[in-house]
Amino acid sequence: MRWQSLPLVAGFAVLALIVGSRAMLVEEQRANRAAAREAIEYQQLLSGLLSLAQEAENGQHGYLLTGEKSYLEPYRNAVGAIPGQLARIDSLTAPDEQLVQPINHIKDALSQKQAELAETIALYDQGNATKALDLIRSGQGKAVMDEIRTSMDTVRRISAAAVAARDEHIDQVEAWLRIGSLAALLAIFLLAGYAIRESRRRFHEVAVAQDELVRKNVALGNEIETREKAESQIRQMHKMEAVGQLTGGIAHDFNNMLAVIISAMNLAQRKLARGEHDIAQFIDAAIDAATRAANLTARLLAFSRQQPLAPQIVDANRLLTGMSDLIRRALGETIRIETVLAGGLWKTHADPSQIENAVLNLAVNAMGDDGKLTIETANSHLDDSYAAAHAEVAAGQYVMIAVSDTGSGMTPDVIAKAFEPFFTTKAVNKGTGLGLSQVFGFVKQSGGHVNIYSEPGEGTTIKIYLPRYFGAEEPAGPTGRGDNPAAPVTEAILVVEDDARVRVSTTEAIRELGYTVIHAASGEEALQKLAENPNVALLFTDIVMPVMNGRKLAEEALARMPLLKVIFTTGFTRNAVVHNGVLDHDVHFLAKPFTIEQLAAKLRDVLGTTQGAAD
Repeated sequence: MRWQSLPLVAGFAVLALIVGSRAMLVEEQRANRAAAREAIEYQQLLSGLLSLAQEAENGQHGYLLTGEKSYLEPYRNAVGAIPGQLARIDSLTAPDEQLVQPINHIKDALSQKQAELAETIALYDQGNATKALDLIRSGQGKAVMDEIRTSMDTVRRISAAAVAARDEHIDQVEAWLRIGSLAALLAIFLLAGYAIRESRRRFHEVAVAQDELVRKNVALGNEIETREKAESQIRQMHKMEAVGQLTGGIAHDFNNMLAVIISAMNLAQRKLARGEHDIAQFIDAAIDAATRAANLTARLLAFSRQQPLAPQIVDANRLLTGMSDLIRRALGETIRIETVLAGGLWKTHADPSQIENAVLNLAVNAMGDDGKLTIETANSHLDDSYAAAHAEVAAGQYVMIAVSDTGSGMTPDVIAKAFEPFFTTKAVNKGTGLGLSQVFGFVKQSGGHVNIYSEPGEGTTIKIYLPRYFGAEEPAGPTGRGDNPAAPVTEAILVVEDDARVRVSTTEAIRELGYTVIHAASGEEALQKLAENPNVALLFTDIVMPVMNGRKLAEEALARMPLLKVIFTTGFTRNAVVHNGVLDHDVHFLAKPFTIEQLAAKLRDVLGTTQGAAD
């Protein structure tokens, strides 16, 4: 291949030489024209000097002959212009070395002429006209002018000879280039024939190689497809394993709770059938199991980042100070608790109740029966390098809340699985394995980051990073009837729920609280009930309903009754009133399941506000 390419390389080299020579010729022509222009300009400037000298001489002769001062005006103008003319000559590019001597002769002669003219005028002004005329008749001035003219002729001859020499050189180069161009044209035809033959041969080789490449690509595609199928099967196996662990944990915990509920209800039924009424312990057990089941569901929603959050501007220092007694009661007196709160701590925008739950979860998960627990806050900046090393972390400023213990610590294997649901190192019945996964889900849903720092035997530190809030402070919400829970209730409430059993239980619970209750099974029926009962003060509606969901129902109802209050409720919602995991602004929400106490507090809070729900 190297020898086959040699003619092409040689041909291109010849072409490059011809093109380069032509470019050099063009440059020489440009240089020649520039030199000619420069020589002409020199000659014009020198001729201008000669004209000025003659004008000065004429002015001198006129003055000496007439004695009129007006004849000196041309003399003065010429003498004044000569320095500028000389400066322009000196500012040009230096001429050829052969021109230096005649040009210097011109300058020297010009200086002598100016001196002779000045001397004769001075003699005449002193009244010695005879001596001035004798100086003129001596022929000194004429000799100087003849010398200037002779030097200028020399400059013209030298410049003309230089231009002619350049032209002759360019003519020779052009002649050789014509011959070279004809030879290059012949070489181009020969190279074209050779290139066509070579291109046909190489095209055939490329076609053969392309066919081989297509065959190999097909084989590679088949191999990739086989590998992707295998990887897909492996990923599916891992997913099924994770789902199996998750569903197994859910089934285990829910079955335990349902066993307690079913057993308690069966025992209560039997006792009531025998006329016995000491069933409070069974009802308490069933309520406790149902509450734990609801908490388990909430933790699963938190882990999956689907829980509805109600973020507010939070001062973490104030929040932790307010929950210190709660933490002490949860951990017991054998645990020493130390709080280190940073001064000038930034604000964050998050759900304060979820922050409390997260800190409490970390505190409870951290400690055994004794030891020291440290809760710390700080302003933290996670830079680009940290963000690059940790997935799903955006660089920026964060409010850091750290919970540290003096326990046994974690091994790297345990740290890697710590946030997985139902993973726990505690003994049976000592934990669900959802505490850290709930914290992880809440922090990620809030746009934050959580990390574990631990070594076996050295304790554990879990750090929560919540994004810094840069906006203005939000005004405190209006307080309602919750400030006076003993105030009598007189309002009418419309309950909308498509599930009959839930509708009955909710209606009875609200009626038990003393409110007047109207109920409907669908959005259409609810609008009809509102039209029939204009005194309804609050709409309590499920979100997930067929045909018309709760959000659309609320919008239509508020369009008809702008002062109507609205509370949404559901067990799970993604798009109706919750977007990106955050409740819409000014939306009142009560998650299912709820206790009658939670229901009463929410009703008192909403009915006591001065504005209805937002559209």
